[in-house]
Amino acid sequence: MRIPFFFGAIAMLVAPVSAGETPWQEVAPGVKLRLISSGHINADGKTLLGLEIDMPDTSKTYWRVPGDTGLPTVLDFAASTGVLGHEIVWPYPTRQDTEDYLDYVYLGPTVLPVEVSVEPGQPHAEIDAMLGVCSDICLPAQAHFSLPLQDAEPDRPNGLRIKQALAMAPIEWHDDPQPIGKVELMADDAMLAVYVTDPDLDPASMIAAMPDGGPLFGTPQKSPEPNLVLIPILGKSDAIDLENQAVQLTFLTGMGAFEVTRTVTVPATE
Repeated sequence: MRIPFFFGAIAMLVAPVSAGETPWQEVAPGVKLRLISSGHINADGKTLLGLEIDMPDTSKTYWRVPGDTGLPTVLDFAASTGVLGHEIVWPYPTRQDTEDYLDYVYLGPTVLPVEVSVEPGQPHAEIDAMLGVCSDICLPAQAHFSLPLQDAEPDRPNGLRIKQALAMAPIEWHDDPQPIGKVELMADDAMLAVYVTDPDLDPASMIAAMPDGGPLFGTPQKSPEPNLVLIPILGKSDAIDLENQAVQLTFLTGMGAFEVTRTVTVPATE
């Protein structure tokens, strides 16, 4: 059974501005949001924001691939001035795998970092945010934030908190040797076969995702073959459609969270 969303229970609030952060907005029982800023624009025209979510440890919001029951955070900067683009930098999530659903979530207090590209001048963010929040029930919560993106002095405490959240985000693995080798499609078994070459990689931490978000992949499974991890392909998607498609693999090692992208191949048959 999937957890329903009650779209009628949307909280829509508008926050006034204070330096480096907006006031808290309550968007669900016991759940508050605010926008925080580093207040500093780098020489390359980029600055850091953070969507801060204050919620109990038993409440959750969702990763960029939410899973079965949720929806990811979406930020709309359309009403902003001097903003050229933005990207949410997603920290490594928690996998919730139950008999009823599989979700990728953040539990309790969370900061989602946002990298923003701006034009010279006095850029100002006007942001409409939507995110899924779940406790006993699931709500699609909405809020509006208004905040200048450059302060007279950088907001060092908020900047530090955003950077701490950034440190939890996977980074692309560039160095050799590579921790993951080939990824093969086992169409008959609806599985991805992932060949692991780094003994420090935690196979249970691996998350597979397509660039467009689908299909949903399940929890990694052990294989009798050494250095092989099997990842189920969930849902009704035709597994053979994944041949020659790119798949992103996110994982943990002793050095932190990383990600690589591989092309799904089909094993040669004799």
